[in-house]
Amino acid sequence: MERELSDRDRAILALEARSWRSPGAKEAAIRERLGLAPVRYYQLLNALLDREEALAHSPVLVNRLRRLRDTRRAGR
Repeated sequence: MERELSDRDRAILALEARSWRSPGAKEAAIRERLGLAPVRYYQLLNALLDREEALAHSPVLVNRLRRLRDTRRAGR
């Protein structure tokens, strides 16, 4: 059974879709906009990438992030 994306799920995907001038700016936005520690944000993002609802919502972004994740995992 598929669940719909929550507002937080959509906000995570929207934040991830942006380009950032520096990692610090992204981490600040994660804390300010979502009220999350960056570590928790990335845990939620990683779980979100495995959900079909996220793929349906933003296929280009989710596929790109899945490829990056797979590349990082293969390099370990």
